[in-house]
Formats: sequence, C-alpha cells, structure tokens
Amino acid sequence: MHHPARSYLASLFVSLVLVFATSAWAEVDYAAVSDDKQGAVATVHPVATQAGINALEQGGNAIDAAIAAALTLGVVDGHNSGIGGGLFALVYWADGRVEAIDAREMAPAKAHRDMYVRDGKVDKSLSKTGALAMGIPGSVAAFEYLSKKGGKLEFSQLLLPAADVAEQGFAIDKIYAKRIARHVKTLQQYPGSAEVLLNGEGQAWPAGHKLVQKDLAETYRGIARDGAAYFYRGEFAKTTAEWMQANQGLISREDFANYHLAIREPVRSQYGDYTLYGFPPPSSGGVHVAQILQMLSHFDLNKADEAKRYHLLGEAMKLAFADRAHWLGDPDFAKVPRGLTDAGYTKELAGMINTESATAVASHHQPPNADVDLFGKHTTHISAADKAGNWVAITTTVNTNFGSKVIIPGTGVIMNNQMDDFSAQPGVPNAYGLVGTEANSIQPGKRPLSSMSPTIIVKDKRPVMTVGAAGGPTIITQVVQAIVNHLTLGKPLYDAIDTPRVHQQWKPDRLFVEGKMPAQTKQALASKGHQLKTMGPYGSTTAIAVDNNGEFVAVSEPRLRVRNR
Repeated sequence: MHHPARSYLASLFVSLVLVFATSAWAEVDYAAVSDDKQGAVATVHPVATQAGINALEQGGNAIDAAIAAALTLGVVDGHNSGIGGGLFALVYWADGRVEAIDAREMAPAKAHRDMYVRDGKVDKSLSKTGALAMGIPGSVAAFEYLSKKGGKLEFSQLLLPAADVAEQGFAIDKIYAKRIARHVKTLQQYPGSAEVLLNGEGQAWPAGHKLVQKDLAETYRGIARDGAAYFYRGEFAKTTAEWMQANQGLISREDFANYHLAIREPVRSQYGDYTLYGFPPPSSGGVHVAQILQMLSHFDLNKADEAKRYHLLGEAMKLAFADRAHWLGDPDFAKVPRGLTDAGYTKELAGMINTESATAVASHHQPPNADVDLFGKHTTHISAADKAGNWVAITTTVNTNFGSKVIIPGTGVIMNNQMDDFSAQPGVPNAYGLVGTEANSIQPGKRPLSSMSPTIIVKDKRPVMTVGAAGGPTIITQVVQAIVNHLTLGKPLYDAIDTPRVHQQWKPDRLFVEGKMPAQTKQALASKGHQLKTMGPYGSTTAIAVDNNGEFVAVSEPRLRVRNR
C-alpha cells in the first residue's frame, strides 16, 4: 500500500550549486562561499559542493557553477536527479534580465489520456515504474543552452570532471544506500539498473560502497564531444528508442529529436519591500509561493505566537492547493489564469482565513478574468550566485527515488517517471497524494504539472536571496517558510531553514507537522481544529542570501545530516 506522507521523502528533489569534481572532494561542507568571497555554493552533497567551488576558482561564473553542480549531482545523487530527468531554471542575469527556462519532460507523441487505464480502472503502477512512466528528458538541452548563453567555460569543461567522478567511483552515503535498499525488488526487474545499483546476488550495495558508473561516464563524454545532439539525435536517443520498442514503451527517436525548451516569462510578485521572481506554469511553484505569501502579508506574523503563525501558514497553504488542483497545468494546453496572484484576489482569499480555527475548504475559488488573462504559451535544487550579479536557481529531478527505476542498458542513465505528475484521470491521486483536473491530463507533447519552485528575491533592484527545495508538493511550502522565517521574522538563514515545518495541501485535509515541533505548539494547533499528522525530518531546502555587509551566506538543508547518520 502506498503512503502519501512517506512519498514526500521518497522523491528528494535536488538543491545545489556547484561544478568541477576533483580528488579534493570532501574539503568543504554541503554549502560554502568561495575563498575570494566572489561566489557561493549550496548543495546536498559535499562532492557537488566542492565541484562548484572548483568551477568558480577556474574562472567560471554562477551559470557554470550551477550546470556543473547539476551534472555532478547526477552522478553522486542519482536517486534524485540526473540527465534522464528535467528541470526548471530561473536566472537573474547580471544586466537585470530575468529568464525562466522550462526543460520539463514532455509526453511522447503516442501518449494519450487513458494510457494507464486497464479494465476501466487506473493502474497506478504504470505511471511510476517502467517504460510507460518516462517522459522525454529536458535537462541536457537546458544545460547546453545556459552554457552557450551565459557561461564563461566550455560546456565540455563542465561535463568531463563529472564523467571522471562516474568512472572513478565514489562512496555512497547512508541516504543513497537506504534508497537502493528500499527499491531492491523493483530494481531487480531491470538488468541495466541491477548491474549498477545491486551486487552480484541482486542485493543493495551498503553505505560506503564505491559506486562506479562507467556507462554513465561514457554518456557524459559523448555529450562533451558532440553536444546535446548526442543525447537527442545521436547514440543515446537510438539506444533508448530501441529499448523502448523492446519493452512496450512509447518514446521514439522522433520524440527525442522533437524535444524543445520553452522560454517563459517569470512570475513576478511583491511581498512587502521585496520583488519575488518565481517559475510560471507548468510549475505550480511560482504561482502558489506568490499566492501564499500575498495572503500572509495581510497578517502581522511578527506579533503572532508560534502556534498562530503555523495556523495562518496552514490555512493559506490549503487555499492555494485547492486552486492548484483545479487551475494549474501546462499553459500550452490549458487555460491557467494570471489572476491567481492578483493582489485583490489574494486579499479576498486572506479574508476567508479564520485566525482562530481551521476552516474546511470545499473547492477552488475564482480568480479575476480567469478565461481571458492567461499565462502565455510557448528534484534537486541548485542555487548559485556570483559577485558579477548572476544568480541561478535550478530545480531538477527524476521524480521519485530512481525515477522509473530503469537505467537504459549501456548508457548508465537513470530515466525519470515524470509521467506520474500528470493526472492519470481527474481526481485520481498521484504518488504524492495530489489530485488534478483536465488541466493536467495527459496529451502528446504536453509537460506535466510540477511543484518545483526555484525562486529569486530582489530588493532595490539587487538580488538578496535565492531559494529552492526538494520533496514533491512540500517544495512549495518549504520555500514559503524559508522566505517568511528569514525575510519577515529576521531569522539567520540557517535557522530559517532549520525551523520546524508544516505542510497543508488541501487533500488530504491534514496539517503535516515535523516531529521536532514543540508538543505545546502541536497541542495549540490541534485545539484550533487541525488534524495533525506527524512526520520525521522531511524535505531539502538550499538557499543563498546576502548579509547586512553584502556578503554571501550559503546554507544547505540541516536535516540532511540527521538523515545521513
């Protein structure tokens, strides 16, 4: 039986900033500022952090750092992300332009609305595991685009050090080992996966095992030699299409050749004195981070006690997720109203919040001009910044642990199961317990709805913070709480991320709270009518900010240390 609460952890999305991996892997922690103070790196893995620092030191900028970080994480944190997945990249360029690069996976041309229906019912396993679970990956296209547009180093320079790490091997940590152990039976079903991730007896490698990925190294080197064409029109596309044909999959070489990035207009909103830039649909993150924060701006959070503050957070989250379930989808296929972040509409939603007790939310609400004012057509997180003024926020993922659980034989690439982020049928929950409508139904070439929330925050025309997270729908609420805790409550960045979290996603109507939250706070929330569900330390937020002296502060998820004990 699937447990939605556990699945928040099952798909740790990735957060980071980094570049070149060398033999000096463990000299830095999960987050670091370069020795010359000109750049900052925050990641979920020390190897990736060191890689980022190395890139900056070799003359690269934040663009180079973010790309190489993601590539390195694809080697050392492959259960979360990699080139077999997709990403959203939000870039604040040094000249003040802000760009949103949509490299989300696309459904293959043969995909259709009822592809997971068997005997009149949805077979949920088909969108989570195996050939039918995969969308066409977009990460490689995005990395090449960003490198050519704004990087200072060659694209091959970002790929080859990560290839060396894959070939030489690295010691897997406890988190990685636990993820393998959790999915042994499924990984055993796919020879390419078993060959890399399991031992000769078909069992999980233990923590400390040196994981060598020679096929992945060769794939990275092929891309370094031939560019993204190797992935989308060359050997990788050919090998993957042949595997698909032999395993009842739908993806073809033409699907790979037809993949394209979408350059979108960021979601821009105000939160007090700050201007927030978030990612637009098919991300729900930018819209609902803005929506929740704008609702909260109508309450004095500094004067509220802890329980009341969590209560207000939960109620605002609930209203936003009800709207998410109805309105959000790929704007190339669905009408997604801009009015969801309209100041008048969010003030109206805030007025529905009872400050003393939890209120049931029956359905979504109606933003202004919902039929005419629409968003335009066209989970790891990486944060990187440099003193030249480039800030990068990339959230990338293969979705749940090891994605589809398939490594295409001969390539070393773990393929995503991003098709599960579509609504298999309206009202049927996905792996995270989220429901959707026709706006997020499956269609050929469509991109599934996502919770990824790369965010850049500006004050007085200068970036002051970037933040993103991993963890399914909790990404949105993690980002909101990091912003509130740091910018509104004035907590130091580390404390802002370390503070106990809450999460409410409308369905199921429960307020998820961390176990480390004080008992008296939980009791106060229960007395306000919240149905509490206690969870262990969950999610993974990384952030970079500037302090009062204008210097970088980089923080990676404190809970990672707890989970890696």
